[in-house]
Amino acid sequence: MNDYQDFITKVHRKTGIDLSCYKEAQMKRRLTSLYEKKGFKSFQEFFNAMSTDKDLLDEFLDRMTINVSEFYRNAKRWEVLQKKIIPKLLEKNKKLKVWSAACSTGEEPYTIAMILSHFMPLSQIQILATDLDETVIARAENGIYPDRSLVEVPDDIKKKFFTKDGIFYKVNDDIKRTVTFKKHNLLADPFDNNFDLIVCRNVLIYFTEDAKEVLYQKFSAALKNGGILFVGSTEQIFNPQSFGFETEDTFFYRKA
Repeated sequence: MNDYQDFITKVHRKTGIDLSCYKEAQMKRRLTSLYEKKGFKSFQEFFNAMSTDKDLLDEFLDRMTINVSEFYRNAKRWEVLQKKIIPKLLEKNKKLKVWSAACSTGEEPYTIAMILSHFMPLSQIQILATDLDETVIARAENGIYPDRSLVEVPDDIKKKFFTKDGIFYKVNDDIKRTVTFKKHNLLADPFDNNFDLIVCRNVLIYFTEDAKEVLYQKFSAALKNGGILFVGSTEQIFNPQSFGFETEDTFFYRKA
């Protein structure tokens, strides 16, 4: 067994995270640059150090869960969600069950809440937001973001739901209360069900084709009939019908 394969086995045993489900070349490159920066010469050395150093383990998790996020990322897609998808979902149910899967530092679930606020009072909005990395969940719950995270946010939304705090912006508490954050491993943990909307964007591109197929099946099973899966702008599903989906719009898939 080579150094990386041995590392995968030990990490899975220690954390429950199965690195074999991620594209090997990308993940190996990302983690090699991390351990070399830290002065280690092999995955074996790196794992031994992570076993006794929680900060290093957290940094490893942060590096392998790709935390690039911003509010209203790829704004045109959010416009489709607001103008086309949500109104259709609300025709069937006045209260929507929503999950932001692999939510990173929280920009995505807070964006969903801001969009839903056009249709209902904030007190009626409940969003589940999950991620593998407890460090980013803590940052999401904190709700403080740099300027660059808000580049795509419409001015009226910025004024309504953010408070400027020095060089940062703070998400207002009434928006924060709409989101419940939890730790969740997409590949290993069971999914809740009866969701009207699942948003999982810019994460699936890092998984192998086999892992993606498993996740599409699990997402399909977690949605109500007529529920929507919203994926990222590089994550088009080319055979949606094999997972029980029909294409509703580009990057939006309805459970048939």
